[in-house]
Amino acid sequence: MAYLDNIRTFVRVYELSNMSAAARDLRISAAVASTRISQLEEHLNVRLFQRTTRLLNPTEQGNLFYQGASKILESVDEAEAVVNNVTQTPRGSLYVAAPLGLGQRLVAPAVPKFHAAYPLINIRLRLSDRKLDLAAEGLDAAFFLGVPEDSNLRIRKITDCPRVLCASPEYIAQHGKPQSSDDLKTEKHNCLNLRYPGAPEFQWPLQTEDGLKRVTVTGPFETDHGDVLTSWALDGHGIVLKPEFEIIEHLQSGTLIPVLEKEPPVPIQMACLYVHRRHQDPKARLFIDFMIEQIMMSMPKRGTGARPAVQLPR
Repeated sequence: MAYLDNIRTFVRVYELSNMSAAARDLRISAAVASTRISQLEEHLNVRLFQRTTRLLNPTEQGNLFYQGASKILESVDEAEAVVNNVTQTPRGSLYVAAPLGLGQRLVAPAVPKFHAAYPLINIRLRLSDRKLDLAAEGLDAAFFLGVPEDSNLRIRKITDCPRVLCASPEYIAQHGKPQSSDDLKTEKHNCLNLRYPGAPEFQWPLQTEDGLKRVTVTGPFETDHGDVLTSWALDGHGIVLKPEFEIIEHLQSGTLIPVLEKEPPVPIQMACLYVHRRHQDPKARLFIDFMIEQIMMSMPKRGTGARPAVQLPR
């Protein structure tokens, strides 16, 4: 198993381009990961990575070896999956990603429940609002909001999530409620935006009497962290576009108030992406099926964010 462990370590280091990150994923020390790579290089009599104090880049031989090594691990995983499927005792690790809001509120709470049902399966969950490359980062599945760009991935739609334009009572008292989507484009209102490299949405799509309208909005603040946007909105800094499930408690308490209710945002798709394989690992199918069921049970029912009108300060 030592040689296979060395290959598995090499593949994770290659995919993450970082020795420490790969070691954390494999639950070993960075020193052990480095030793395994050195043993593999000694066995092959080639250098697989060019190492500097800041960078870890694969050599030409490393790129070639990765192609074969990843196929070896995939074949081993498929063989183990067949055995696990027969014995009904799935085991191993799953690497999963999700956006921060979706991951914190709907995915992470269900992970311990899944592990209780399948104690031999370990879940490695990464939460990030940035765009992820499943294949390059070695992910088995990724939950997301929106429309994927990569047609080579398989997709399991979960549901369409209602979204809300909202702001704090203090913001509305100071700036007034926008009366139409055109008001969002004026200097009177600040719009809080989620921006990151490769972000697919730079406009707010609204449902109007004339059909879909994409409103280009600007504001003094933007961030790649969804919860920071919510905090800014709660502090009275602007109008924010959020999935209803992320801010349901604030809508119910009145700390955030819906605006432009006659021109609501278009719902956003929630789905799960996974890399297509000829024989998908049964534990990945188990996890995705389990999580979709749990997410649907945890989603607030449509319209639960509504509340009586709040008396605003004059």
